[in-house]
Amino acid sequence: MGKINKSSNRLQKLQEDIKQFTKERDWEQFHDPKNLALSLVLESAEVLELFQWTKDNEINPKKKDEIGDELADVFYWVLKLADHYGIDILDALEQKMEHNRKKYPTEKARGKADKYNEL
Repeated sequence: MGKINKSSNRLQKLQEDIKQFTKERDWEQFHDPKNLALSLVLESAEVLELFQWTKDNEINPKKKDEIGDELADVFYWVLKLADHYGIDILDALEQKMEHNRKKYPTEKARGKADKYNEL
Protein backbone atom coordinates (compact mmCIF):
# COMPACT_ATOMS: atom_id res chain seq x y z
CA MET A 1 0.00 0.00 0.00
CA GLY A 2 2.90 2.37 0.69
CA LYS A 3 4.04 2.22 -2.92
CA ILE A 4 0.58 3.19 -4.21
CA ASN A 5 0.39 6.11 -1.78
CA LYS A 6 3.86 7.28 -2.83
CA SER A 7 2.87 7.06 -6.51
CA SER A 8 -0.40 8.84 -5.77
CA ASN A 9 1.45 11.64 -3.97
CA ARG A 10 3.90 11.99 -6.88
CA LEU A 11 1.00 12.06 -9.31
CA GLN A 12 -0.78 14.75 -7.30
CA LYS A 13 2.40 16.84 -7.26
CA LEU A 14 2.79 16.42 -11.02
CA GLN A 15 -0.81 17.50 -11.57
CA GLU A 16 -0.29 20.56 -9.38
CA ASP A 17 2.93 21.40 -11.24
CA ILE A 18 1.11 21.09 -14.56
CA LYS A 19 -1.72 23.34 -13.35
CA GLN A 20 0.76 25.95 -12.13
CA PHE A 21 2.77 25.76 -15.37
CA THR A 22 -0.41 26.26 -17.39
CA LYS A 23 -1.74 29.05 -15.18
CA GLU A 24 1.54 31.00 -15.25
CA ARG A 25 1.34 31.08 -19.05
CA ASP A 26 -2.41 31.81 -19.21
CA TRP A 27 -2.95 28.70 -21.30
CA GLU A 28 -6.14 27.50 -19.59
CA GLN A 29 -8.08 29.38 -22.25
CA PHE A 30 -6.77 26.96 -24.89
CA HIS A 31 -7.24 23.75 -22.90
CA ASP A 32 -10.79 22.76 -23.72
CA PRO A 33 -11.54 19.01 -23.95
CA LYS A 34 -11.20 18.86 -27.74
CA ASN A 35 -7.80 20.53 -27.71
CA LEU A 36 -6.62 18.36 -24.83
CA ALA A 37 -7.65 15.20 -26.70
CA LEU A 38 -6.13 16.48 -29.93
CA SER A 39 -2.84 17.25 -28.19
CA LEU A 40 -2.84 13.75 -26.70
CA VAL A 41 -3.26 12.18 -30.14
CA LEU A 42 -0.61 14.40 -31.72
CA GLU A 43 1.93 13.57 -29.03
CA SER A 44 1.09 9.87 -29.37
CA ALA A 45 1.84 10.17 -33.07
CA GLU A 46 5.26 11.56 -32.17
CA VAL A 47 5.96 8.36 -30.23
CA LEU A 48 4.97 6.36 -33.31
CA GLU A 49 7.16 8.55 -35.49
CA LEU A 50 10.22 7.23 -33.64
CA PHE A 51 9.50 3.84 -35.23
CA GLN A 52 9.01 5.21 -38.75
CA TRP A 53 11.32 3.73 -41.39
CA THR A 54 12.88 1.23 -39.03
CA LYS A 55 13.43 -2.49 -39.33
CA ASP A 56 12.64 -5.16 -36.77
CA ASN A 57 10.09 -2.90 -35.02
CA GLU A 58 12.80 -1.05 -33.13
CA ILE A 59 13.27 2.66 -32.58
CA ASN A 60 15.73 4.34 -34.85
CA PRO A 61 18.95 4.15 -32.79
CA LYS A 62 19.62 7.83 -33.46
CA LYS A 63 16.28 8.69 -31.81
CA LYS A 64 16.32 6.26 -28.88
CA ASP A 65 16.94 9.03 -26.34
CA GLU A 66 13.77 10.81 -27.45
CA ILE A 67 11.23 8.18 -26.40
CA GLY A 68 11.21 9.26 -22.74
CA ASP A 69 10.46 12.84 -23.73
CA GLU A 70 7.69 11.79 -26.10
CA LEU A 71 6.11 9.44 -23.55
CA ALA A 72 6.25 12.26 -20.98
CA ASP A 73 4.41 14.50 -23.45
CA VAL A 74 1.69 11.86 -23.85
CA PHE A 75 1.42 11.44 -20.07
CA TYR A 76 1.19 15.23 -19.65
CA TRP A 77 -1.90 15.36 -21.87
CA VAL A 78 -3.43 12.28 -20.24
CA LEU A 79 -3.11 14.02 -16.88
CA LYS A 80 -4.55 17.28 -18.25
CA LEU A 81 -7.57 15.52 -19.74
CA ALA A 82 -8.13 13.40 -16.64
CA ASP A 83 -7.93 16.52 -14.46
CA HIS A 84 -10.39 18.36 -16.67
CA TYR A 85 -12.98 15.65 -16.10
CA GLY A 86 -12.09 15.04 -12.45
CA ILE A 87 -10.85 11.52 -13.16
CA ASP A 88 -8.46 9.88 -10.72
CA ILE A 89 -6.28 8.29 -13.37
CA LEU A 90 -4.79 5.70 -11.01
CA ASP A 91 -8.28 4.54 -9.97
CA ALA A 92 -9.40 4.53 -13.59
CA LEU A 93 -6.43 2.38 -14.60
CA GLU A 94 -6.98 -0.05 -11.74
CA GLN A 95 -10.65 -0.39 -12.74
CA LYS A 96 -9.70 -0.85 -16.38
CA MET A 97 -7.21 -3.60 -15.49
CA GLU A 98 -9.90 -5.41 -13.48
CA HIS A 99 -12.30 -5.08 -16.39
CA ASN A 100 -9.62 -6.40 -18.79
CA ARG A 101 -8.97 -9.40 -16.54
CA LYS A 102 -12.62 -10.34 -16.95
CA LYS A 103 -12.67 -9.66 -20.70
CA TYR A 104 -9.43 -11.56 -21.29
CA PRO A 105 -9.30 -14.48 -18.86
CA THR A 106 -5.87 -16.09 -18.81
CA GLU A 107 -7.19 -19.53 -19.76
CA LYS A 108 -8.73 -18.12 -22.96
CA ALA A 109 -6.37 -15.29 -23.89
CA ARG A 110 -2.91 -16.64 -23.08
CA GLY A 111 -0.67 -16.43 -26.14
CA LYS A 112 -3.42 -15.00 -28.37
CA ALA A 113 -3.80 -11.57 -29.93
CA ASP A 114 -7.52 -12.04 -30.55
CA LYS A 115 -10.07 -9.45 -29.48
CA TYR A 116 -12.12 -10.43 -26.41
CA ASN A 117 -15.21 -11.25 -28.45
CA GLU A 118 -13.20 -13.63 -30.65
CA LEU A 119 -11.68 -15.75 -27.86
